[in-house]
Amino acid sequence: MWSIIEAAGWPIWTIVVASVVSLAIILERFFSLRQALVAPGGLLEQTVREYRTEGVSALLLQKLEHHSPLGRLFAAGLRNAGGSREVMKDAIEDEGRVVAHQLERFITTLGTIAAMAPLLGLLGTVVGMIELFGSQSPVGTNPHVLAHGISVALYNTAFGLIVAIPSMIFYRHFRSRVDSLLVDMESQAVRLVEVLHGGRHNGEE
Repeated sequence: MWSIIEAAGWPIWTIVVASVVSLAIILERFFSLRQALVAPGGLLEQTVREYRTEGVSALLLQKLEHHSPLGRLFAAGLRNAGGSREVMKDAIEDEGRVVAHQLERFITTLGTIAAMAPLLGLLGTVVGMIELFGSQSPVGTNPHVLAHGISVALYNTAFGLIVAIPSMIFYRHFRSRVDSLLVDMESQAVRLVEVLHGGRHNGEE
């Protein structure tokens, strides 16, 4: 592997750095975007049950805020449970924008790497071509310089694509994953609003 990196020349190091960053983001997002961490099942039923038992307590709000992103939406809604349905929904939507921003963390960087890796490979190709032209001299062609220029051009192009293709695949995957999680959380938050306000309305009747 080290011999390949040496043959690819200095431009390969930009692609190596990009690959390390890309791999770190992929592993981190795989861990952070798990359903059990973002929108665990059964939290809505548990929240409604505790609300009907104890009401909106500081302990319940604190527990929800530290539980998961979905819990933060529930906490934002419960803080405004005494207001109208619209006030409660607005509070959830405001918190939802913050949660969405956090779920999308690093994904834009991954997309940037997917777009830039082929360009970094192209940079290596250009450097290799420059070396190829540099191998020409009035007395003939230097075979060593010629071979090195070809290696730089081909290896950088190949490594750029090797980094770009999986980065783009996982970028699309994580974007879709975040969208799916946000739809699920929005649906559960709306159900919380309907349960609380619907229950209160029925009780008053």
